[in-house]
Amino acid sequence: MKIEILGSGCSKCKELEKRAKDAASKLGLKVDIEHIYDMDKIIERNVFVTPALSIDGKVVISGKVPSVEELLSLIRK
Repeated sequence: MKIEILGSGCSKCKELEKRAKDAASKLGLKVDIEHIYDMDKIIERNVFVTPALSIDGKVVISGKVPSVEELLSLIRK
């Protein structure tokens, strides 16, 4: 599984990355987590509000920092 955090590196983006790592750890999954900072690449994915979260290439959250519980649900899908 690949999780990508899309955002400039602001505090909300960093918090989303931390929560995504926490969620993956709680599930005991081996997950590749990458932070995409390049705004051109972010816009190419039709993300105009950050932070955003992509799971296996599909943007599932944009413009908010979900709770760890919400992330657990998204990762399980």
